[in-house]
Amino acid sequence: MPNVFQGQKSRTTIGTALAEKLGLPFRDADEFHSMENKKKMSQGIALTDQDRRPWLLAIYKYMRRLSKEGNSGVVTCSALRKSYRDILVNGCISEEREPIPEIVFVLLHGSRAVLQNRLDSRSGHFMPTSLLDSQLATLEIPTSDEKCVQVDISMSPDKVMDQIIERTRTIAIKS
Repeated sequence: MPNVFQGQKSRTTIGTALAEKLGLPFRDADEFHSMENKKKMSQGIALTDQDRRPWLLAIYKYMRRLSKEGNSGVVTCSALRKSYRDILVNGCISEEREPIPEIVFVLLHGSRAVLQNRLDSRSGHFMPTSLLDSQLATLEIPTSDEKCVQVDISMSPDKVMDQIIERTRTIAIKS
């Protein structure tokens, strides 16, 4: 069951540790960005939906391959809008879509101050902290029709991982 994590610095830290704990492959969505997108963000330019679409489809294709092979994985991604999460689950929004029904989203949430602190503490990332406000403005909290758990990142990484495992298992059992 692929998990898609949303959030800032914690998403990579938690995603990596969770994948290791569960013995699953890990990929960070940043690996799927084009050089053009990385250049835009490094210049402090927020991406448009048109910029994000090929990136989201590349992530979808990776997760779809995992699913078709009967494998699971952990993928981190700032899937801020419902339409982005729809692409991650369904691929192309068309009659020929191939949904990945086993995806569970995990929203790692925290206060703006916590997020700012996490962003300030990372080094060597192409996205400047100046884009935090545009990311928060873009965020659409997942609705009840989406398979999503929300976990507060103010807890220790071990507690965050325990909550993710417990809550995603609960969703998997209900599905």
